[in-house]
Amino acid sequence: MISSSRIAIARKRRGLTLAELSERAGVSLQSLSNYETGRTEPTEDTLSSISAGLGFPESFFRKPEVEILPLDAVSFRARSKLAAGPRDAALAASTLALELNEWIELRYKLPTAQLPTLGRLDPESAADVLRTRWGLGEAPVSNMVHLVESRGVRVFSLPPEFSDVDAFSFWRNGTPFIFLSTLKSPERGRFDVAHELGHLVLHGEERVLHGPPAEKEANSFASAFLMPQDSVRGSIQNSPLPSQIVAAKGIWKVAAMALTYRLHDLGMLSDWHYRKACIELSKSGYRSTEHRGMPAREKSQLLEKVFSMAHGRGISIRQVADDLDVSAQELSSWIFGLVVTLRAGSGSNEAPIVSSRPRLSIVR
Repeated sequence: MISSSRIAIARKRRGLTLAELSERAGVSLQSLSNYETGRTEPTEDTLSSISAGLGFPESFFRKPEVEILPLDAVSFRARSKLAAGPRDAALAASTLALELNEWIELRYKLPTAQLPTLGRLDPESAADVLRTRWGLGEAPVSNMVHLVESRGVRVFSLPPEFSDVDAFSFWRNGTPFIFLSTLKSPERGRFDVAHELGHLVLHGEERVLHGPPAEKEANSFASAFLMPQDSVRGSIQNSPLPSQIVAAKGIWKVAAMALTYRLHDLGMLSDWHYRKACIELSKSGYRSTEHRGMPAREKSQLLEKVFSMAHGRGISIRQVADDLDVSAQELSSWIFGLVVTLRAGSGSNEAPIVSSRPRLSIVR
């Protein structure tokens, strides 16, 4: 039996319209529409053409039906107004990545979610409360991805073709998820994690909020979480020069522009000094890049541990991809490119998948 929803989700994952897939696969548009709605099923030859056109194995379309993530369940962080095509493609990719998460949870015991619901607080207070509950005090966060993973958040990467999407997050069956672009600077990537963390604790079931107001709150939360007020006041004098801002940004591993905004928000930069600093930093290129920044992006420690342990048990990344009926390249796009560092393997000498569930601990 062919899964109609998987034809639709594979097409959206590739960012294709029905007309584009029709031309690529040599199948009529009306037939494709019928397949996606389940009115009819493709023949074996037609399925082969669709499979080739979408770059998914035929076995993928014979798996059980899958429900794509609903748009209203996701908080998107995009560089501009997001078009429907890339938005749906990102949702399709994350829906498929959830199947990898299920694969992992069947075999390993992962950290449980420790995110409180803080929707009744303002962003600054919520950041303070979360820092206190997590025992962080005022200290800078050494690694945002490792921190949230240690508190039960699952973090996956977005395929690189989604350049318009910075990040997004959602809750699924009691588990929080964050998906991150791998195209931004390490500092901006850290801010994205904190921004999505803000959505998860502020905008859950207790207080649903979407659109610009939600984005503004998540930005304020991220700024306060990464740069606690007392820490900033104790490290920088009022009205610092742009060169002093650049010198200090490494304390909290943030972008120079993010620190400038925080200083203005805390009243440590007047409106005039803030505008002047923004202009000078922009002229130096700090709106698009970070000079003397972090050497590398933060990646998932949990996924690296999972695949290292699986590799030690004779399970290659290619075998995991085969279990999920996707290509190793597709799988790699969800796991920060770990496939290129952990040897994909031919599958010829692979051991059976083990049934025990080792406990994974994450070091923040």
